[in-house]
Amino acid sequence: MKHKLDLLIALACAGLLSSAFAADTTTAPKENVFHAKPLGITLSIKMVGPYTEPADLQIICLFKHKQAGDTYQGAAKETDEHLRGLLSSLRNRGEFAGEMGETFLFTPPKGSIPAKRFMVIGLGEEKDLSLDTLRIVGRIAAREAVRLKAKHVAWAPVIRDEGNTTIDVGEGDRAFTEEMLAAYDTEKRLQAQGLAPEFSIESFVIEAGPTFFDGAVKQVGEGIESTAPELQKRDSTPYAPISK
Repeated sequence: MKHKLDLLIALACAGLLSSAFAADTTTAPKENVFHAKPLGITLSIKMVGPYTEPADLQIICLFKHKQAGDTYQGAAKETDEHLRGLLSSLRNRGEFAGEMGETFLFTPPKGSIPAKRFMVIGLGEEKDLSLDTLRIVGRIAAREAVRLKAKHVAWAPVIRDEGNTTIDVGEGDRAFTEEMLAAYDTEKRLQAQGLAPEFSIESFVIEAGPTFFDGAVKQVGEGIESTAPELQKRDSTPYAPISK
């Protein structure tokens, strides 16, 4: 009887230990944080979907709605599912067309995703997609983040997840980042001249899947390095004469 009791205790302890080990092996998502902090922003590439990041503002992009049906796969599909079909519902009802530069902002349904606010930026017609498209999206993202006073911002293009392979993911992320920083630099200059309320973005996460992670790290890193000196060359003359 004693041997049986000892065996049961040993098994129970083993179970507790294995559970604790399983908890300890839970790892954080892969992330590359860039050493440079342009304009004080901590920039990173993170291997997460747009439905898991606890951002003040989560941004994704969607092509113009197709009457024949939109493509949702991977992160785009999972995000829509986590949002309980909100994205596809808006689009299928014709209430968010996805024209180039069109934005739609909402508060995620309670208990759906951790982001406080969610923004969709339209990419326009899929056939017209280019790096310039993502440059425009970068400018919009920076200005909207400042307007909404979002300190922690996350962005996922989800272009591949809409079935489009026109643009290299890393190159697209770089184009977005360069213009996002340029637009934010303008915002900070306006603030310095008393032409806008003071506000600073603290961190900006670019979300990327496993297949595109390394390419995004390389391209965005190069974009940061090339953008910083260009911003320093900008004209520092006040935008408007200072009244006496």
